[in-house]
Amino acid sequence: MATDADEPAVALRDLGRAYGERVALSGVTLDLPRGATLAVFGANGAGKTTLLRILATLLRPHAGVARVLGRALPREGWAVRGRLGLVAHDPLLYRDLTVRENLRFHARLHDVPAARGEELLEVVGMARRGDEPVRSLSRGMAQRVAICRALLHEPELLLLDEPLAGLDPGAAAAVAPLLAGGTRVLISHDVEHGLAEADLVLGLRGGRPVVLGEDVQASDVRGLYA
Repeated sequence: MATDADEPAVALRDLGRAYGERVALSGVTLDLPRGATLAVFGANGAGKTTLLRILATLLRPHAGVARVLGRALPREGWAVRGRLGLVAHDPLLYRDLTVRENLRFHARLHDVPAARGEELLEVVGMARRGDEPVRSLSRGMAQRVAICRALLHEPELLLLDEPLAGLDPGAAAAVAPLLAGGTRVLISHDVEHGLAEADLVLGLRGGRPVVLGEDVQASDVRGLYA
C-alpha cells in the first residue's frame, strides 16, 4: 500500500491562483523529490510568494492540483501544517511576547521540549536577548528568532522566502547551516546562491513558469529580471 513517503514532497499539476482578474499563478507543474531543494526565482510580483503561501496552506489554489507531503491541498491541509516550517517576510511572532515566550508557545503547539528553543537561540546568537519582547528587536534579530520558530519541530518540508534577508554576514553564517539539507522550497533573488542550493529550479514571470529544470544556467535566471 502506498504511503505519504512514497510520493514526492511537492507535486503540482497546472496549479493556478488569481486575485480578482489578475492571474498570480498559472500552469505550474512539477515534482519535488524528498530531500531535494526547489529554488524559485522571479521579479517582484512574479508569483513566488503566492506559490509559497499555497504550499504553506495559507492560500487556496483556484485551479489545478497541489499535493504536499502526500496530502491534497486544500482539503487535507490540516494533515500537513504541523509538518511544515515556514520562514516568510512576516516573522509570524507575537510582538508583545518575549523571544523565549514565543518559542515556548510554539514548542507547546508542536509538543516538543522547550529546551529545543534554547538550543536554537544559542546557535543563532539570540539567547542573551531571549527575555526581550519581539517588538524591541531589529528586523535581522526578529528574523533569527523566526528561523528558530520554523525549525523547532524539525519539519519535513521547509518553505523559505528569502530567509537570510536582513541578516548581517555573521548572523547569516550562523543561520545558514540550520537551513541546509532536507527538503526545501527556497525563494531567492540571489541567483548564484539559489542555483548552488538547488536540485530543481523554477523561474516565474507573470505567474507562469518560463524556466524549469535541473540544469539551469545563471543567464536563464537573470533573464527573468530583465
